[in-house]
Amino acid sequence: MMVVLIGYMGSGKSTVGKVIAKKRGMGFIDFDDYIEEKEQLTIPEIFKQKGEIYFRKQETAYLSVLLKEKPNAVISLGGGTPCFGNNMDVVVEATQNVFYLKLSVEKLVERLQAEKEHRPLIKDIADIDLSDFIRKHLFERNFFYLRSHHIITVGDETPQGISEKIEKKLV
Repeated sequence: MMVVLIGYMGSGKSTVGKVIAKKRGMGFIDFDDYIEEKEQLTIPEIFKQKGEIYFRKQETAYLSVLLKEKPNAVISLGGGTPCFGNNMDVVVEATQNVFYLKLSVEKLVERLQAEKEHRPLIKDIADIDLSDFIRKHLFERNFFYLRSHHIITVGDETPQGISEKIEKKLV
């Protein structure tokens, strides 16, 4: 079985994915970690040294390779992964278990303000502008995110609570 979690950065994909994987005895793949291992650079280093266009091209290539392997795993994609090239088509064709973890802009701002240094796309955004940045990004990305097979609205639930919602819908 393959489960793919998508959503904006800070939505809890990795945290929830690890909970599901552990409960079900599956592997867990953080797609950013997967790319870092292949490239031998961190995501911020790739962005800085080679740029976002290079990163997105490599991301698409690695995604195809990974999904063709059909791992028995929960895969947490990067927030932008579904929104470039034909990535979302590839994802929804690979498994019926694609889940969008949907959070409010306010909840995302709350989570991301503390993590800005580790997030190349927002590290230089002023705190006062973060809400507008996220709102604009979500507007652009929702077209892709909403193509998921399942949408899980996340509020203040624990990762365990969110994982239970997902497990009830697994095909």
